[in-house]
Amino acid sequence: MHYRKRKTDGKRSSFSRNQASFPGLKRHKTCEKFEASKQAKKGRFVEDEIARSPSPSSSGDLVDEKSSGAPSTVSVYKESSIYDSLLMTLQSSNVSLADAYKKRQREEGGKSSSEDDEDDLESLSASENGGTEEGTDNDSLRSDDIESNMKEPDNKNIVDENSESENDTEASDIEQECNKAVDTQAALDTGISRSPFHIHLDYKLSEEEANNLSNKKQKYSWEMPAFDMPNCKWTGSGDCFLEKSHMDPGYGLKQSLYNYWLDIYKMAGGKNFHSSKQRYFFSLCSSYRDILHSNKKPFYHKGLEEDSSFMDAYLMHSLNHIFRTRDLVKKNDSKVVKHKESSKDEFIADDNFLDHGFTRPKVLILLPMRHIAHRIVKRLIELTPQAYKVNVDHIDRFVDEFGVQDDEENMGNKSSKPADYQALFVGKNTDDNFMLGIKFTRKSIKLYSDFYSSDIIIASPLKLHDKIAKAEINKEFDVDYLSSIEVLIIDHADIIAMQNWAFLTSVVEKLNRIPSKQHGTDIMRIRKWYLEGHAKFYRQTILLGYYVNPDINALFNHQCVNYQGKVKLTCEYKGMLPKVLLQVRQIYERLDASSVIDADDARLEYFTKKVFPKIKDASQGGTMLFISSYFEYVRVRNFLKSQNASFCLLSEYTKPSDISRSRVWFFEGKRKIMLYTERAHFYHRYKIRGIRNLIIYSLPERKEFYPEVLNMLDGAHDTDCTVLFSRFDQLRLERIVGSTSARRMITSEKNMFVFC
Repeated sequence: MHYRKRKTDGKRSSFSRNQASFPGLKRHKTCEKFEASKQAKKGRFVEDEIARSPSPSSSGDLVDEKSSGAPSTVSVYKESSIYDSLLMTLQSSNVSLADAYKKRQREEGGKSSSEDDEDDLESLSASENGGTEEGTDNDSLRSDDIESNMKEPDNKNIVDENSESENDTEASDIEQECNKAVDTQAALDTGISRSPFHIHLDYKLSEEEANNLSNKKQKYSWEMPAFDMPNCKWTGSGDCFLEKSHMDPGYGLKQSLYNYWLDIYKMAGGKNFHSSKQRYFFSLCSSYRDILHSNKKPFYHKGLEEDSSFMDAYLMHSLNHIFRTRDLVKKNDSKVVKHKESSKDEFIADDNFLDHGFTRPKVLILLPMRHIAHRIVKRLIELTPQAYKVNVDHIDRFVDEFGVQDDEENMGNKSSKPADYQALFVGKNTDDNFMLGIKFTRKSIKLYSDFYSSDIIIASPLKLHDKIAKAEINKEFDVDYLSSIEVLIIDHADIIAMQNWAFLTSVVEKLNRIPSKQHGTDIMRIRKWYLEGHAKFYRQTILLGYYVNPDINALFNHQCVNYQGKVKLTCEYKGMLPKVLLQVRQIYERLDASSVIDADDARLEYFTKKVFPKIKDASQGGTMLFISSYFEYVRVRNFLKSQNASFCLLSEYTKPSDISRSRVWFFEGKRKIMLYTERAHFYHRYKIRGIRNLIIYSLPERKEFYPEVLNMLDGAHDTDCTVLFSRFDQLRLERIVGSTSARRMITSEKNMFVFC
């Protein structure tokens, strides 16, 4: 996918009046405070606004510390805040921001005349409605091919799309939701519970709490059985919320979304939504905690129903987050208009109106392949209530570019591959270089929307990594649309691990950075925790995969720092040994390694001194080395070259012509040793003939590969399989031999174990 050239007209910049532009969330205060603030004098409004800059000592309580109605009459501004620094940085690229910064400087110096206030507000309004911004101009510089690919003839500016005057079926629902979103004290007085959306994003994180989140590892203090997974349990930090997750009749969903989801569930034959998989996982998502689900049965393993349940849950959570964000912004836009009509010269100085992020996109979904993205987007559209999808723009183009293509040639090759390979690869659009923006307006879903005007971005790690690298080289480009992501979903993490995990890590590291340009944002309505650089502590990360490995654990432990806490799934495995159909003696040899860093060196040393001498002088050949990672593959290859060994290669980077030649050489005995990588097996599922002796240099990440590779020994007699492992391979080991056996093998005084 490509960027579409961004427009820089006045309508594009009119951010503060856009009903559904950059989504944000508001901090609730008492109605008495708001009414009192409306009656304050104009000079006091400006003075109070200056005193409201973000402070590192802000309280962490859910309830505002201030309960009185009138704003303070004395304000002293002693040192520059992060808010001032941001204004100073951005003023060069935007006239309105420059005026706003000058205004703050005048106020600190004691100047607060009504004329100056009026001029500053007029300047800000002019910039929003028609001013040209340097940041927007620079961002609009795209290549010609990008412009031609992404140009949409029916594109409208944000204000026109979301400022329609006619009523729709969602009007009463929006008003109902907004009325529920009152301040904490009022909610307690009236007995109305606040949604998890407001509770999470209204929290005021202190500087001390932020430092603790960055420097301390969260402890898992509770556990509960996982629904419909008897060998698994959820463990989490903080308070256990799952016991009370059923108490809210709507589970934190907007009423329209809940009703529609319930109808879809019943139409699909569901009987008890409360006890369903999707409801349980949605309760996890709506807690706004970071989630690691490491045992999700994927759709290509005949687990379509289970996989779809979790997909439905996180998609409904994403829709709920987007629609609640839009409702909040629209409600505050209406209040701002009414306030300006009643007090034309006054500036609103109330935290209730801080409801924006730096940019509009709030949900980022990272996926490994186009056809998986097609599956996700198709279901997202199905789960969207009818009132929001009267039109779905560019759906035909989307199907052409992302859809599945089962041609006759691919259909004929299905019988030669395993069933999971057929479901994942055969006839599928497996491209891993894509990106798609999705925008929700009042009555339509716009696919291929500009990334800065999108609500949801769906992309592959490779595509985003390339865009990040391009922005670092050429300052005319940027990835500031990643600055305000509040919900990050990484699905099929196990497949991403088979591509390049480093790309994913680099993308996550770039999230929630303070942007390089202003992008038309109303700076006066940005939430303080964005300006304070605390956005990463509010971002929820939902990480789902078929298995867990050290890379996935590292990402979850170190780059997911949500202040709400974490929840992860832990499982007991039975192992894959019963699926080995042949009578093969499997000899597990444990090597000693002092640390994770030394494990690779210890493995190579063990191989060169203990294993290779046994196969070096073998006359018959037929030895296959199965190696998990490409890094290990290169080291073993280089060692074999140094020993002038007779070997051939089959990796994910080997050319097709070389692969065919290597397979023939190995089968005919012209090469005694073959090096075969896990990724090559993942992408091709070759059946290697001529194997008489199998050495598993490093255990596969995907447990089903173990019996598949061992069953290639079919036809050989008196065959052995040697498996090398260390105590740092426990995650892989327990998936293959079972959790109980793995613990015994890791801790035993013996270093050799045999399975038959």
